[in-house]
Amino acid sequence: MFRRLHLLELNDHAATPAALRDVIVSTLSRSLRWGRMLRGLVEPFRAFLAAAGTDEVLDLCAGAGGPAAVLADELAAHGAAPRFLLTDLYPRPEAWAALRAERPGVLDFIEDPVDATAIPAPLAAGRARTIINAFHHFPPPLARAILADAVRGSRGIFIAEGLNRNPLSFLSMGPAALAALYAEPLLASRDRLLKALLVWGSPVALAAGTWDGLVSTLRIYQEAELRDMVAPLGDHFVWTYGTYPSPLGGRGSYFHGVPRAGAATAAADPAR
Repeated sequence: MFRRLHLLELNDHAATPAALRDVIVSTLSRSLRWGRMLRGLVEPFRAFLAAAGTDEVLDLCAGAGGPAAVLADELAAHGAAPRFLLTDLYPRPEAWAALRAERPGVLDFIEDPVDATAIPAPLAAGRARTIINAFHHFPPPLARAILADAVRGSRGIFIAEGLNRNPLSFLSMGPAALAALYAEPLLASRDRLLKALLVWGSPVALAAGTWDGLVSTLRIYQEAELRDMVAPLGDHFVWTYGTYPSPLGGRGSYFHGVPRAGAATAAADPAR
């Protein structure tokens, strides 16, 4: 059993060069797609939406939008088509616009910054929330605040992590991650020469991506920690924890909450 460690991820640090940050984020998104890492989330997520009573999804902490786009595509392949609205405290409208153009009517976005701990009522109304492969970025006080805001004003919240708290779990992403990393200079829309230097001409990108991947596993919250976070929020939501398979023997986890039958939420009453 590994103790949770909130070590530095280079992707989070303001001093990390933008090109290197782009390489790390793009590698993760392509790894999820090429490795079919989110396919096991389809059934749990469909069950969550049915319990939440909505197909409108507010995607929090969307980053470059890759996880939401991959999940949307996996759902579409299985006959489900919820609508995702991408948000982030640091929005990426250029990247999101490209994803929207590829998935009209499925993905849209908010250009303004959106704080996941204080979602405006117009955005919250009638929507469930998702945080895909990003909840581990938040230290406990912020994580609790995100969950508390969801209980106050949403149809539900669905949190998923593609790995578990064991550095060895990162190996399940290895083949897809390496392929995605070394393809990045060819597929990037900007800074190709600089990214080629980072990826092909030096070990910088490989070392940075490996470090962030290993650190991510040590940041992931386990079931007991998540349930401790929601325990003070009352019994208005019903919470469910589970795991799902990913390729090469890996396992991800999900944790979701939906309003208990008869419980009132601000999102259920937009006029509130």
